[in-house]
Amino acid sequence: MTLGPLMVDLEGTAMTADERQMLRHPLVGGVILFTRNYADPEQLSALAADIHAARTPPLIVAVDQEGGRIQRFRPGFCALPSARRIGHEYDANARAGLELARSMGWLMAAELRSRGVDLSFAPCVDIDYGVGIITDRSFHRSPEAVAALASAYAHGMRDAGMAATAKHFPGHGAVVADSHLTLPVDRRPLTDLTGDLTPYRRLIANGLPAVMVAHILFPAVDDAPSSLSARWIRDVLRGEMRFQGVVFADDLSMGGAAAAFGDIVTRATRALSAGCDMLPVCNQRASVVELLDRLRMEPEPASGLRLVRLHGRGEWCPDELQTRPEWQRAQAWLERCAAAPTLKLDSGR
Repeated sequence: MTLGPLMVDLEGTAMTADERQMLRHPLVGGVILFTRNYADPEQLSALAADIHAARTPPLIVAVDQEGGRIQRFRPGFCALPSARRIGHEYDANARAGLELARSMGWLMAAELRSRGVDLSFAPCVDIDYGVGIITDRSFHRSPEAVAALASAYAHGMRDAGMAATAKHFPGHGAVVADSHLTLPVDRRPLTDLTGDLTPYRRLIANGLPAVMVAHILFPAVDDAPSSLSARWIRDVLRGEMRFQGVVFADDLSMGGAAAAFGDIVTRATRALSAGCDMLPVCNQRASVVELLDRLRMEPEPASGLRLVRLHGRGEWCPDELQTRPEWQRAQAWLERCAAAPTLKLDSGR
C-alpha cells in the first residue's frame, strides 16, 4: 500500500477504534496533530508510535511547531522564539542571526524527532510587509534576509533528521485577509512577486523537500487560488522554478479554500489535478468521511514516492538529547532570545 493524498486529524490524545480504521483507508497518507492531541512528551511518543503502526509504509505524522505563537506542543518542550525574533538577531549581527536560525531549526526538529513526529510545517518564508496575519511568523521584510535565515533554519532541521516545508507559496505576507476565514486576493502581477519567490528559489536550489501552497487568489496570474491552480503549481513551481519535492495544499477546510470553489470533494479533486501531492483536511471529520467515500481521483504515481521521503530520519533518545552539544548551544540561544533584542528597529518592521 502506498501513502494516500489525504492528511487527517484525530480527536484526542489517543486513537479511537474508528480512527484506527480510518487511518487504514488507502486515501490516507498522514496525520496532523494539534494541541488537543498533546498531554505530555511520553503520551506524544505513544501516540506517534501508534499512528506509525497502523499500516505500512507508516503514515506521516506532522504538526505546526514553528515557534512563537504557532507551537502546538508546549509543556515539556522548549519555548521556541518567533521567526521575527530570529530576524532581529540577524539585523544586529548577520552571522549570529544565521547561527540562531540553524540552532532553532535543529532544536525544534530534534525535540519532535525524539518523540516520533516526522514533520513540522516550517519554516514560514512569507515576507513581512507589515500587513495581514503573518506578522511575527515572518523572519524579515527583506526577501534576501528571509531566504538566508530560512535556508539556515532548514539546514538545522535536516541535521536533526527532519525535512523542511516552506510556506505559504507563493506568498501570504502582502494580503490583509485571513485565509482561515475567507479568500485573500493579491492583485499584483507575477513580475511583481519576485521578492516573495526569492526564498523559494534559494531553498529549491538547496534541495527543499516540501512546499505548502496558500489559499490566495492572484487574479493577474490565474482565476483559481494558488492551492487549486495548475498555473501556479505545475507551470511556475514545478516548471519554471524546477521544484521536485512534495506539494502540500494548506488545510482544505479553511475558508479560503471553501469560498466559491465547490464542496470538499470538488476542492480536493481540483487540488490534486493542479499538482498537489497531499491535502490536509482538519477539524471537519464529516469532510474527511465524505472524501473517503466519494473521492475517486487517484494521485500521480510519483506522489507516493515523494511522500515516503518525508519520513523522519534517525533515532533520537529523549534522555540523551540534552547531553548533546547542539542542545547546550540551543539553550544558550533561548536565554538570549528571552531578553530584549539588542537593536531597536524602525517602525517599518
